[in-house]
Amino acid sequence: MHFLKKLAAATSLAALGLPVSAQFDNVGSIDFPTSATAEAQQHFLRGVAILHSFGWEQAVEQFQAAQAVDPDFALAYWGESLSYNHPLYPQMNSTKPREVLQRLGENREDRLAKAPTEREKGFLNAVEILWGEGDLDQRRIGYMEAMAELYEQYPDDHEIAAFYALSILSARSAAGGDRDYRMAIRAGTIALDIFNANPIHPGSAHYTIHAFDDPVHAQLALEAAYRFADIAPAVSHARHMPTHIFIQHGMWDLVSGHNLSAHEAAMELWEPGQSMGDAIHSLDWGQYGDLQRGDYEHARWWMERIETMSRQDGFTEGGARGQGGAARALNTVGLLHNRYIVDTEEWSLQQVTADSPDHELLATALSAYHLEEEAVLEAAEKELRNRVDAGQDGFTAIMANQASALMHAAMNHPSQVVEYFNKAVAIISPMPPPRGSANPIKPLYEMYGEVLLDMGKNAEAIEQFALSLERMPNRPRSLLGMARAQAATGDSTEAEKYYQVLLKIWEGDSSFEGVIEANKYLDMGD
Repeated sequence: MHFLKKLAAATSLAALGLPVSAQFDNVGSIDFPTSATAEAQQHFLRGVAILHSFGWEQAVEQFQAAQAVDPDFALAYWGESLSYNHPLYPQMNSTKPREVLQRLGENREDRLAKAPTEREKGFLNAVEILWGEGDLDQRRIGYMEAMAELYEQYPDDHEIAAFYALSILSARSAAGGDRDYRMAIRAGTIALDIFNANPIHPGSAHYTIHAFDDPVHAQLALEAAYRFADIAPAVSHARHMPTHIFIQHGMWDLVSGHNLSAHEAAMELWEPGQSMGDAIHSLDWGQYGDLQRGDYEHARWWMERIETMSRQDGFTEGGARGQGGAARALNTVGLLHNRYIVDTEEWSLQQVTADSPDHELLATALSAYHLEEEAVLEAAEKELRNRVDAGQDGFTAIMANQASALMHAAMNHPSQVVEYFNKAVAIISPMPPPRGSANPIKPLYEMYGEVLLDMGKNAEAIEQFALSLERMPNRPRSLLGMARAQAATGDSTEAEKYYQVLLKIWEGDSSFEGVIEANKYLDMGD
């Protein structure tokens, strides 16, 4: 493989002991000259390479090792300060980063004085803004602006460019949500330029994926997705991250396989006292991939695995990065269980309580609709509606409207069905498509199409399935619904097309009702 030859060449370069570049065969290749001593520089380079892949604990170890060798090396503290928060999460805790900077110097002036070059001062000045006082959104924007100035000074510096691209992605929500994708495209363009110049730069591949993580732009990140896991296999997140793009293409085998690999890496790296976020996140996505590809046995394995983890001693809550511990594992147990019910259509009623998670109420409402248990359906709908009346909005309101539509469908009130589904559509349509598994766990447009089919509104159902497949390509339940709707309207050509795509995804199990149905329809057409 051409890529592996490049990787071998990079490893050979490392043997030359070049002082300003990192050529690691398991975390990628970067070129980041600094004023550090040779030994501190090597720890620093590895730390930055790992940081680009969001390998938080591993990065901290390297930056602290660099500090131990060279206590006044300012950028070692810069790097560590960036290792305690996920830059793309809406909340960031400044406490630990500020403590790190305090170890370098008591105040901003003292710290900047320890950065001997203008370039190093630029990096340090940017995090001084990010971890300073004031509103978080304003600090994110200020950090991005500081990195933009540094990028203008050094336009050919790949590390400045990479961290500038990431700062743009981090500031998107603070700048109003980036509805027109301009910020994402700007960040992705910068990251792609680095990727084209250095195909084993971990940040270039990673930030390209984040920038184009939506159905419209995902094609631009496909090459980066194929390569990222091989660039930095030592970091669990690098094995998981390509599946953000594979999901957008409906590549379910790759979603399953990469997340299994990421989960195994996370468990191998985990030590008592650390978070278990990467292990939980990858098994969450892995189960979703297996459900879509029709491997229900392995989907149950993921559920059993997380149930075991939720009972395991020694896992922490995950600190500032919010990646969670045993409590998060326990919460994810319920999510995977309810997702399994919805995607397998193995309907199951659960007790409706004030403590039931939203996704559990939706799974119960959908089960009750199919099992014709109207009292349970009404109870689930009422609890979701109470939450909306109490002020909850967003996805809770979407799910409440889904449950209301199901309730009226069960009572044969077609106009109210359409009314409530359209209310949900009005809420979700301004939102970006899912960047991962379906949310809600039963996709709105897919459910809308299925209920319209039940009502005999086949042409309208086709419109909803088309919207569902635009947002989540190759999702099998939407493909099956579309095939049924096309068949019901008499368009055998379109019906055959969707049945054939479905069979390619569910080829492993001929006992599925949908597979039997597809084969029967295609045989009739021969």
